[in-house]
Amino acid sequence: MIPLSVLDLAPIVEGGDAAQSFRNSLDLARHAERWGYRRFWLAEHHNIPSVASAATSVLIAHVAGGTSTIRVGAGGIMLPNHAPLIIAEQFGTLASLFPGRIDLGLGRAPGSDQLTAQALRRLPLAGDSFPQDVLELMGYFRDPQPGQAVRAVPGAGLDVPIWILGSSLFGAQLAAALGVPFAFASHFAPAMLDQALDTYRAQFRPSEENARPYVMLGVNVFAAETEAAARRLFTSLQQAFINLRRGRPGPLRPPADGFEQTLAPFERAMLADMLSYSVVGTHHQVRAGLDAIIEHTGADELMIASQIHDHAARLASYEIAAAAMAVPVAASPRT
Repeated sequence: MIPLSVLDLAPIVEGGDAAQSFRNSLDLARHAERWGYRRFWLAEHHNIPSVASAATSVLIAHVAGGTSTIRVGAGGIMLPNHAPLIIAEQFGTLASLFPGRIDLGLGRAPGSDQLTAQALRRLPLAGDSFPQDVLELMGYFRDPQPGQAVRAVPGAGLDVPIWILGSSLFGAQLAAALGVPFAFASHFAPAMLDQALDTYRAQFRPSEENARPYVMLGVNVFAAETEAAARRLFTSLQQAFINLRRGRPGPLRPPADGFEQTLAPFERAMLADMLSYSVVGTHHQVRAGLDAIIEHTGADELMIASQIHDHAARLASYEIAAAAMAVPVAASPRT
């Protein structure tokens, strides 16, 4: 069975705050480590009331410091928001503190709206230089060359696996050209998944670090003892997407009975498209749903996202998914 991993947005729930979110993230990571999940990734977002993982590298340190074996990383760092040297230094620091446990996933989106992107001092065309920025960043992790004027200290010579994140052919082509693993955001943008995977695998160029293509897919999982209970948990994520589209983002709301019946037909269609890579149900339904995704895509790894309001229910969902898929606990390879 392929490995499972965790994608955490450090959700701020209605009635909670960021401090509680950080305690919950660490608690989830500790449980995920015991249940055999391979990695625990946090994502950079800004100015979203339900997401507390804006200072991603800081939160990675918090989680890595409170666990012992699970890989911890960024899923991802939105590189055009930052100077590559800064990210090399931050993740060089993390890799020095937690050797062999840090991953660095890179994306080119702002992780925010356009006004927030301006507040981040991100230039309008910053994403256009993403390939060059990735190459610069990768260079900082290599052994220093004679006469090299600028070095990442710490960072130079450290083993920090780099992934490309994406939801389009652009990310697939870049990951293939660089010979790095590719993580696709199918948990909220699955439209181009099949094309992107075909492109990545067909164009992949082996690198020193990676001899073959490696694909990880984001999947929403909402698991509970009954299908009805799981579908009720799923309404928190549905509300979050609808409220974001309506321009009314807020903390993650509790489940709402009958929520889908309150939506306009076009809103239901939008949710069906955006969240088609969601598996909702019992132990057996989760196994069947994830098996179907693996069979269809040939994924090497699945990264589970579970935006669930109640922390205990969120833990239970991840535990059910781990048990359903018999997640291996064996030592993982570099990726």
